[in-house]
Amino acid sequence: MITMMKANYHTHTARCMHAEGTEREYIEQAIARRLKLLGFSDHAPQVFDDGYVSGFRMLPEQLEDYVLTLQSLRQEYAGRIDLYIGLEAEYYPRYFDRLMKLIAPFHLDYLILGQHFIGNEGDGEPSCPRPTEDESRLERYVRQTTEALETGLFSCFAHPDIFNFTGDEKIYRKWYEKLCLRAKELDIPLEMNLLGFSTGRHYPSKAFFQIVGEVGNDVILGCDAHAPWRVADPKEIADGLRFLQSCGVSRVTEQIKLRQP
Repeated sequence: MITMMKANYHTHTARCMHAEGTEREYIEQAIARRLKLLGFSDHAPQVFDDGYVSGFRMLPEQLEDYVLTLQSLRQEYAGRIDLYIGLEAEYYPRYFDRLMKLIAPFHLDYLILGQHFIGNEGDGEPSCPRPTEDESRLERYVRQTTEALETGLFSCFAHPDIFNFTGDEKIYRKWYEKLCLRAKELDIPLEMNLLGFSTGRHYPSKAFFQIVGEVGNDVILGCDAHAPWRVADPKEIADGLRFLQSCGVSRVTEQIKLRQP
């Protein structure tokens, strides 16, 4: 079990419309808190049908500036901190090929899976954090995110327990255990989301991470930083590690597989 954070791959920018601060402010905070590596993974842009515009992600026309800005900063800060450029993306079957085509020219370092809707965003379904006792919706979430992991395109799974199932504990365990087992087979780390933990959200879930501990998944801490001060906050990290230990999690990693050039 690590005792301090040296790498964070889950960092946002103001382009997602619900974060604050400049990229430089995030980087300077990371250096001040002795991170060796900072990965930016703002919400991926997406071109939807029927004129739908998502309210929590950068626009497609902002992607080039996002990458160029971070590439310039990576050169500027070389030798002080390693900067990686990624995106937090959903797996929407209707739009996924379109997303891959959009991002292909930019040769990103990594993608993290952060599934906020089942099916396809914009179809009118409730978001994943909306409480439900409907087993069929939990099953769809697990099947859809498992399919996403099986593409081999995602380096880790952000807040995998974001789907807020409030029904029978046996049903919860049945489906989330399937997800954990497949993630372990694929060697994809599951994120313990520090933002959710420190702000009292329904995730990270103790029930979920007890399953993770039993299955033996690798777990990665993710700041999910939407403000510079949330990058590697020492108290959040210490509290998060104690939470994982209480759940029986012993495998905490700071390594992800980067995308192939």
